[in-house]
Amino acid sequence: MPTIRPRFQVTETPDVERALRLAAQVWPGVPRPELVNRLFGVAADRLGEVAHGAEQERSRAVDLTAGAFDAVYEPGYLAALRAEWPE
Repeated sequence: MPTIRPRFQVTETPDVERALRLAAQVWPGVPRPELVNRLFGVAADRLGEVAHGAEQERSRAVDLTAGAFDAVYEPGYLAALRAEWPE
């Protein structure tokens, strides 16, 4: 089908073959090029979920450790430390 969009080739490695076989079970009767498009869509959705989960995990870690060193450094510590260094 003519298109102005970039194209690329995919070699049917064992992983690709497995993905296409599984996709054909989920979407029977769908042509192989459409299976590839659907696989990309499902993978993109899943990667988005993983990225979002990782971001939430980082936020939880920051929240968990926020203020953990408040007792170690007295108020004004950073200002005093900076005052020791010339501009």
